[in-house]
Amino acid sequence: MASKKDIASFLARVPMFQGLTASQTQRLAGRFVRRSYASGVDIVTQGRGGAGLFVVVSGRAEVIRVRTDGTTAVLNVFGPTDFFGELALLDDAPRTASVVCTEETECLVLSQWEFLGALREDSEMGIVILQELVKRFRRALQVL
Repeated sequence: MASKKDIASFLARVPMFQGLTASQTQRLAGRFVRRSYASGVDIVTQGRGGAGLFVVVSGRAEVIRVRTDGTTAVLNVFGPTDFFGELALLDDAPRTASVVCTEETECLVLSQWEFLGALREDSEMGIVILQELVKRFRRALQVL
């Protein structure tokens, strides 16, 4: 996935961005950077700061949370078009879980700085994305 057009095409399949227009997706695509991770590598680490939003392009990764009693739990498994780190787009709080690659994984990464810049340019884009994030948050709360 090399071109901005390829990235925009991929992002249009990601639930968080499905409500965006083609031109909004194209503009946002130019703000992502591509990162590759080897199997066994932490993409993000619980308790540490985060770089922003990650969208899995290929590969697999597990969400692992260390509980206060020291035990660990696998909370989720991510594959292509899944995303994580959306809270880091809006605040600088530490990560609530680790995401560890279970195989070689490629992600598109959107930093908080780039996301906020996109929102400043197109507030309507921000509304669509935030509405999707609220839906995801509500679904997560139903599981608890």
